[in-house]
Amino acid sequence: MMTLILGLLIPLFGTMLGSAFVFMMKGEMSVKLQKALLGFASGVMVAASVWSLLIPAMEMEAKRGAWAVLPAAVGFLLGIGFLLLIDELTPHLHIGTDKPEGLRSHLSRTMMLALAVTIHNLPEGMAVGVVFAGADSVVTNISLASAVAVSLGIAIQNIPEGAIISMPVRAAGNSRWQSFIIGSLSGAVEPLGAIAVLLLASALLPVLPYMLSFAAGAMFYVVVEELIPEASNGQHTNVSTIGFAIGFVLMMVLDVVMG
Repeated sequence: MMTLILGLLIPLFGTMLGSAFVFMMKGEMSVKLQKALLGFASGVMVAASVWSLLIPAMEMEAKRGAWAVLPAAVGFLLGIGFLLLIDELTPHLHIGTDKPEGLRSHLSRTMMLALAVTIHNLPEGMAVGVVFAGADSVVTNISLASAVAVSLGIAIQNIPEGAIISMPVRAAGNSRWQSFIIGSLSGAVEPLGAIAVLLLASALLPVLPYMLSFAAGAMFYVVVEELIPEASNGQHTNVSTIGFAIGFVLMMVLDVVMG
């Protein structure tokens, strides 16, 4: 039980640690560092989606032979569509832009920045919940160590995300403590999403392969739609590529070694 509780909370701790950068740094985050962190976060999410979500989803359906890929494909597309819908409906603002996305609203720039990161964190929370649900089930090959690896990898990825939200919030004129709290709260949706999935685990067991790939699709959407474009825009794009490679390899190693 303690392992489960820690597994659900570790990603939030990562966001809080990253948000605490606002107490250590003066001024705005350098472009190079921001590019490196965005690339790193992308690499972690892609590796976690493949090794911890899509591959286990197909292994669960191995008895179907070549059709084992069907639940993974369907769930992946549903995850993409779900995040696309949230992206279209939720008013939010990406770092480095002044044009809000989603439905029109009167929310402040700070709040829309926080909502953008919250959208990122929702599928990550779902991913943590679904891998722990899989680890608790006898019908999957997901081990508890593998589930912890996913939680730890997402927490590492959340460190740069916390910094990426708290630093611009501070630059917008908010106090350090306000910036830290806003950055930390953007990660609160992760344990909430994970708990919701776990509470529905028994009902979702028959469709667990779909849920695993659904979380993978949602995470891929965030990477392709938002993280990589932000990391590849402007100068120092090679830094984001290096960050991606490091994040991908780190998450892959964590999953294989701990799984």
